[in-house]
Amino acid sequence: MTEQQHAMRPRAWQRMLSGRRLDLLDPSPDDIEIADIAHGLARVARWNGQTVGDHAFSVAEHALIVEAIVSDRAPQRSDQDALAALLHDAPEYVIGDLISPFKTAIGLDYKAFELRILGAIHLRFGLPATLQPHLSVAIKAADTIAAFYEATRLAGFSEDEARLYFGEPDGLSPGLARKLEHLTASPTEEAERHFLDRFAALYRA
Repeated sequence: MTEQQHAMRPRAWQRMLSGRRLDLLDPSPDDIEIADIAHGLARVARWNGQTVGDHAFSVAEHALIVEAIVSDRAPQRSDQDALAALLHDAPEYVIGDLISPFKTAIGLDYKAFELRILGAIHLRFGLPATLQPHLSVAIKAADTIAAFYEATRLAGFSEDEARLYFGEPDGLSPGLARKLEHLTASPTEEAERHFLDRFAALYRA
């Protein structure tokens, strides 16, 4: 392909503030930086921004909650498993947070696209490209519990309505359950910093 033909192709890459350029169709672990992920996730709103409070509830905050739930429900889990939980929605730093109904409407092609980026992120940080089924199930369960509390504390759902869609949020320690009962959204810079701090603790370990 000539340089002119290459220039005429539709752009499928995202330039990051770190200077990296991530090809969304063929993502390379070498083009992924945690600072870019944290910066992006702290600025992507959950629930399409339809949450109460002075700040949007970000995907970075959601990721921290999911990791806390995974660790709370399985105290013997490894730091690597906790890191996988923290990064479970990391592709959204470049593709945004599409609400579940829209993902369903788009179909399986979107999921395959998302998993391709997630696989590159995993490899960048020493995780297997595809997680073991038991860990994927644990992360999905934690994600659903997080969604219940977000829905009822921030997004206007009644508890009965949330149970219909997300089930009963069981299996939590009393301490974490109390904390989630009082869920609020944080300023962007704070969410980004907390995400980076938790990543550093898990990745070093």
